[in-house]
Amino acid sequence: MNWVFYLISGLAVAGALAAVLLKNTVHCALALTVAFAGLALLFLKLDAQFAGFAQILVYIGAVAILVVFAILLTRGSETPKDGVYSKFPLTGLAIAAAVFAVLGWAVLHSESALPHEYRATPAVTVMDIGNALMSRYVLPLEIVALLLTAALIGAVIVAMHEKEEAK
Repeated sequence: MNWVFYLISGLAVAGALAAVLLKNTVHCALALTVAFAGLALLFLKLDAQFAGFAQILVYIGAVAILVVFAILLTRGSETPKDGVYSKFPLTGLAIAAAVFAVLGWAVLHSESALPHEYRATPAVTVMDIGNALMSRYVLPLEIVALLLTAALIGAVIVAMHEKEEAK
């Protein structure tokens, strides 16, 4: 572990905490994007290129941008009148601590916690995963793309109906 790992993990944790503690939904969505970017950088730092680039493409490139568009199109971006931070930050921190404890327990009891001689090295490369996505799993990939497109179109339709009712 070197200082770059700690810097990237600090970025991911700061983004996640900001997503939990901020009150403005646009700021929360953007902070969530920062947390996703930190996780993608961690994957890339740990030599998991496919997981890192999938994180960038799927979560940052699609989900986070879709969330921001949905919030902005449905008028969920109004600035709160009573401050930027939540009134219950300790509740969010308690939930985050509980999730962290469960994840820590899962990591400590996972196969990677076993000694090195018991771990099997996977023989799958990024090229194998790409070939599988473009051949065997192309239908689920297209379904996810259609689902994200339908969600964006639905957000636009909801926003259009709200504007018509306001007039």
